[in-house]
Amino acid sequence: MGEEKGRQKKLLFLVTEDWYFCSHRLPIARQALKSGFEVVVATHVQKHAKQITDEGFRLIPISMRRSGVTLVGELSALIDLISLYRKEKPDIIHHVAMKPAIFGSIAALFSSAKLIVNAVNGLGTLFSSTSKKTILLRFIIKNSLRFLFNRPKSHLIVQNPDDYKSLASLASLNPDQISLIPGSGVDIAHFSVLAAPKNGYVIALVSRMLQEKGVADLVEATRILRADGIDVSLILAGRTDEDSATSIPQAQLHEWSKCGYIKWVGTSNDVREIWAKASIAVLPSYYREGVPKALLEAAACGRPIITTDMPGCRDVVIHDQNGLLVPIKNPVALAQAIGKLLQEPQKRKTMGMAGRKRVERVFSEEIIVQQTIDLYNKASQKP
Repeated sequence: MGEEKGRQKKLLFLVTEDWYFCSHRLPIARQALKSGFEVVVATHVQKHAKQITDEGFRLIPISMRRSGVTLVGELSALIDLISLYRKEKPDIIHHVAMKPAIFGSIAALFSSAKLIVNAVNGLGTLFSSTSKKTILLRFIIKNSLRFLFNRPKSHLIVQNPDDYKSLASLASLNPDQISLIPGSGVDIAHFSVLAAPKNGYVIALVSRMLQEKGVADLVEATRILRADGIDVSLILAGRTDEDSATSIPQAQLHEWSKCGYIKWVGTSNDVREIWAKASIAVLPSYYREGVPKALLEAAACGRPIITTDMPGCRDVVIHDQNGLLVPIKNPVALAQAIGKLLQEPQKRKTMGMAGRKRVERVFSEEIIVQQTIDLYNKASQKP
């Protein structure tokens, strides 16, 4: 018994993509390692294996992907997870995003873990799409959540109040079974306030190039402004996504770029270079976001934000304080909001500094990481 008491606790992250773990969960894993946990990362390995292992984490490649291809493949991935959990015997399992939370929660029924953390980073197209396939999937998942999430060892993390209300109701959760932790956190030392760009008429969108991120709406809004004689230019920064049915084809992005005032730059190795060039961050999303990290990074750099009045997006922006909220799928309203800020440099500066202070107060990496570590310690000590 003494040997078991002194055993190092094991924390296992389950996340479908290695790049997402590195961009959104690395600081939490680092702090867990410093706090004495053995940290294991189970993910689909692409280009970030060395980065993960260099941090001192043990890496386990898995076959599960964000988008399943066949029923046989999905069943095989689930069986592999059950085997993995039985072999590794983690004390805490941290599932990142909805699919790992569902598959992982099923696999965890066969594990001895003391705590299952299901971190849902927004409800995405699952709760906003009207396609027949998604409606059927939504029905199945909604009827599974209560069984999977409302269990003695399970704890749900959501990123915004809308998701808190929706999922607490769907899964019939008590307050001690769910936590609101707003996002993944921002390194406010790395993302420091940047000087205003010399050309104040540059705007930028940083995200995956998905239809539901409102990319086409922003392109149209840019065209409207240009037609009105406003010399605005747009930077689109982010990758296409082969795992998403709504990914914007590269051919379309290159076609938009031919006009000269729109430029798709792909993935940026240092997004601060984007915010050094752009005076306004724009995300006209109609996707059920968690808390968009790209907007938090922009705010930390002192950039005002224009985004939609959607869950997650509206949690970053207080309208007319650190940015502007606009209706979804409305390029005209979007153009009006952009035009307003482009012509008021002092207001951009005031809003940018208000956004920076809000990030420091609510969304800093230090705050978010500590909230998560506290949850590990508190929830895993329950009898």
